[in-house]
Amino acid sequence: MSKRSHVLGIVLAGGEGKRLMPLTADRAKPAVPFGGSYRLIDFVLSNLVNGEIDRICVLTQYKSHSLDRHISVTWRMSTILGQYVTPVPAQQRLGPRWYQGSADAIHQSVNLIHDERPDHVIVFGADHVYRMDPRQMLEAHIASGMDATVAGIRVPREGASAFGIIHTSDGHKIDAFLEKPADPPGLPDDPKSCFASMGNYVFTADALIEALRVDADDPSSSHDMGGNIIPMMVAKGAAAVYDFAGNDVPGSTDRDRGYWRDVGTLDAYHESHMDLVSVVPIFNLYNDEWPILTSHPQLPGAKFVEGGHARESIVAPGSILSGCLVDHSVLSPGTFIMEGAAVSRAVVLDRVRVGARATIRDAILDKDVVVRDGATVGVDKEADRARGFTVTAGGITAVGKGTVVE
Repeated sequence: MSKRSHVLGIVLAGGEGKRLMPLTADRAKPAVPFGGSYRLIDFVLSNLVNGEIDRICVLTQYKSHSLDRHISVTWRMSTILGQYVTPVPAQQRLGPRWYQGSADAIHQSVNLIHDERPDHVIVFGADHVYRMDPRQMLEAHIASGMDATVAGIRVPREGASAFGIIHTSDGHKIDAFLEKPADPPGLPDDPKSCFASMGNYVFTADALIEALRVDADDPSSSHDMGGNIIPMMVAKGAAAVYDFAGNDVPGSTDRDRGYWRDVGTLDAYHESHMDLVSVVPIFNLYNDEWPILTSHPQLPGAKFVEGGHARESIVAPGSILSGCLVDHSVLSPGTFIMEGAAVSRAVVLDRVRVGARATIRDAILDKDVVVRDGATVGVDKEADRARGFTVTAGGITAVGKGTVVE
């Protein structure tokens, strides 16, 4: 494998995340809290750093203040060893315009590649929940001799038309990259499955720079990595697929091996939290051989008083549960739940206050929400809509930051 100093990581973190509203009303999607103590971007950065990819640029754009601050405060690396994780906001280097797509984001920031002079560039998305050792994908890319390698995850062919699909006749070289095809092709070794793109790529640096230049000069392009750059390299016969199923992460369990979740909707965000809390979790946060890293608040341990009880739940530091019942929920730091309250299948973000005898069910409560004594969230969906709360197709009620629920 190439030397570590010759690999640059680029994380694409500029998306608006409209489908996660109201959680993205004033924060970037990768800055959305997750799992009680983390932010979504911590997953990709943990994978890269655990995999010894320690020169990383995070390209940001929309509502990026909390994301920039989190990266700057949390992800401090050893400068004496040349390590860094740095947020790079949209700088309009090529003219007075924002990023026009993920490929344009890298093209406008191509100085980062020129400055680092890597042999290979790893380009990962910022808002997926998973574990992956990027070194194994990098090794596969180098062995293939291709210009680009795309990480593919096996999904059932039935329903695969919701994804960008990788067509391969030999399981290695990409023959076509199909955007949400009506009749997705099966795999050579499993006709009932397809390769869906994970949005993770490895490029040979010179080939990436040239592809970005050609794409920038094409007025018909949408300047998207998956929509334009990868098909360009596929057309040249220079793109390979990497099967995520073969990625071996230390400490993985049989249950969570190969887990990958795009949390781009409120329903997916809620469901992925429910994956964390079972006795044998579908995704295991407690793998200390490949830890998910972040900065934790300086708070005391969670406290349970007056018979406060939680079952199959995550309760973060600084929380106080007083005479209440919490079931199948994730509570973030500083949560206070009072006597007689019942919280079930809920994702509760920082400093939420739930009053006495209140009921929270199938809900997401953003930071600093206050639920008054006896109030309900998620019990009556029509009443939730009438109060201006977001109710998803899957029946999850989301309450925006700082809302007072009467």
